[in-house]
Amino acid sequence: MIDNEVILLLVSGVIVGIINTLGGGGSIITMSLFQAMGMPIDVANITNRIPVVMQNFSATASFMRKRMVDFRNGFLLSIPAILGTIAGTFVALEVDEMTFKICLSVVLAIILLYLILDRNRPHLHSGHALVIKWWHYVLFFLVGFYGGYIYIGLGFLILAVTIWTMNLDIITANVLKGCVIFISTPFALITVFALNQFSGGDSMNIEWSSGLLHGAGNILGAILASHWAVSWGVKFVKWFTLVVIVVAFIDLMGWISLQAMLSGML
Repeated sequence: MIDNEVILLLVSGVIVGIINTLGGGGSIITMSLFQAMGMPIDVANITNRIPVVMQNFSATASFMRKRMVDFRNGFLLSIPAILGTIAGTFVALEVDEMTFKICLSVVLAIILLYLILDRNRPHLHSGHALVIKWWHYVLFFLVGFYGGYIYIGLGFLILAVTIWTMNLDIITANVLKGCVIFISTPFALITVFALNQFSGGDSMNIEWSSGLLHGAGNILGAILASHWAVSWGVKFVKWFTLVVIVVAFIDLMGWISLQAMLSGML
């Protein structure tokens, strides 16, 4: 691996870690970078799970030190998310670029509309007794399926579910989001290995070196962002998320190309 690839993986990893911890959507940078490095979309999609796990572990640990993590509800909601992740990973191995873009465009459009129209919510501090209804488990199964299938935009999707149906503010929703993603995402990698062993293949479609280097940057970004989220407040996180969604949507529409920009840096 050449030096500029290492530098770009680490630096972009920090940026992605910040973006994903404060809201979501940073993995569109990861996917663009991995594809610019020559990975097919399915390989990039599965490899992306490595920095995702590393970043969400770091973010959850940081929020835990601030006593903001509701592990009980995070674990309960992770159970259907894990089942959905396993199911979605089966489909992810056959993902095509057009389906990928259509699904992501729909998710981004819904969240963008919500952030523009939604009124500011009061902050609900750690320890708020969330009431989990039976249909929340159904929603988190579907969320897990999407995460196992595509992942990009998963953070936005979880924010939508937790904010709309649980009446959480964006910071509290972000903490719960990180916990659920950290617990459920490793099952995508486990499923890939299980399928690979069953089929007698090699260590399937995962670029470990690139994923781990990018994940190292993600960890630093997550630590920084978890501090900023608390210090700068709900309004900052909301507008930061809004800007990220707009940039991601513009990239999907083809008005800019993150992949081409990153290719020029390699």
